[in-house]
Amino acid sequence: MNQNEAVFQDAPVRTAVIRMAVPTVISSLVLVVYNMADTFFVGQTHDAMQVAAVSLTNPVFVMYMAIANLLGIGGSAVISILLGQKMAREAKAASAFCCYASLALGVLSALIILPAMDPLLTILGSTENTIQPARDYLFYIALGAPFILFANTFGHVVRGEGAAQASMVGGMIGTVVNIVLDPIFILTLDMGTAGAAIATVLGNVCGCLYYLWYFARRSPLLSIHPRDLHGGRRQMGKVLSIGLPAGANSALMSIATVLLNNALVQYGDDPVAAMGIVTKAYMLIAFIHMGIANGIQPLLGYCFGAGLRQRFLSILKFSGVLTVVCGAVLSAVYIVFSRQVVALFIDDAEVIAYGGPMLIATSIAGPILGILFLSINSMQAMNRPLPATLLSVCRQGLIFIPSLYLLGAAFGLDGINFTQAVADYLSILIAVWLLLRSLKAFRAPEAEKVSADSAAHAAKL
Repeated sequence: MNQNEAVFQDAPVRTAVIRMAVPTVISSLVLVVYNMADTFFVGQTHDAMQVAAVSLTNPVFVMYMAIANLLGIGGSAVISILLGQKMAREAKAASAFCCYASLALGVLSALIILPAMDPLLTILGSTENTIQPARDYLFYIALGAPFILFANTFGHVVRGEGAAQASMVGGMIGTVVNIVLDPIFILTLDMGTAGAAIATVLGNVCGCLYYLWYFARRSPLLSIHPRDLHGGRRQMGKVLSIGLPAGANSALMSIATVLLNNALVQYGDDPVAAMGIVTKAYMLIAFIHMGIANGIQPLLGYCFGAGLRQRFLSILKFSGVLTVVCGAVLSAVYIVFSRQVVALFIDDAEVIAYGGPMLIATSIAGPILGILFLSINSMQAMNRPLPATLLSVCRQGLIFIPSLYLLGAAFGLDGINFTQAVADYLSILIAVWLLLRSLKAFRAPEAEKVSADSAAHAAKL
């Protein structure tokens, strides 16, 4: 038995969970820092309109992530399956397809966005106060689309051959470069939102260079060579179909953010800036929950495959307690120090006044949000993709969007502030119900054998 299998099957539950979850949580925190960096350094200009501009253009970046998840998560899954089936040539074809599809869609995105920036910014909720800094930011984000899509796609794809460390290094390189360049471009060179966008693009360029080096020097099984595109048509459909749920979930997040900003802009630009800060701050709680859930998924999948129902439940229970404890501590800090947390990003009394109540309202679901992500990953581990996909789109889509309009109409700005918490709680209730149904269907082989023997004995009688 190899070391990984020993962790899956024999290690104490607490040891196994910590060993699998901690690296994934670290990777998630790197993403949180990356997403916070632009907002934080733009906030140091003390210009709420620039902060609002970054928030308004965020849906475009989220849509990039939707494309990267579609290709990257789908590609990673297909590659791992093909490698398990000893189909190395097909795995290289899938890898090459992900490479050139990400570049092609990046170029296409730039060609669509650049000529239509002003109409797009109007749809995103820009006003006369925010449209110029938003235009400055979006221009460079559009130019950098091929690099952003390639780097984020291959952050997932390399995991298909088990290179989790390479994925983490690539993400960290982009984040470090972005954080180093942000204060130089935004503050020292006084480039504002344009500087934030340039730093983001250059961070992704460095990530691309790392992955190119990785494929040239380190990757034993994957390829980005054009010749490997030959015969890859069969894999294209598989990549897109498997990656569709992840891509659709991110796309819904982008749409939800656009609708949220449009609902807020009627109250002024300061609430838009405040909600942009709150959304980035709350990602810390959400991504820690997601990191734990993603980290233990291989453990749960192994237990399901081996019929280890009791160990499956023990891992799930311990992880549930872990997410509740982490979520409760962080949520308490956010609620008690809500205004101080917002003030870390910007020194503007009006934005802080709006942001404090927003952060409190959003954070009240923080202690139990992990249950939603654990439920999604548990059902994926039990080979139940349909309910898992349903839950994935509930939080930011099927529940969030109707709640935004209903609560906004009934309670105004306060209703909008509580929309995320309401969507989270309703999604968690559905998650628990679906998870319990799935667990009832998960029976250990021994239990199934006893049941079958009992049925056979009853039939004889």
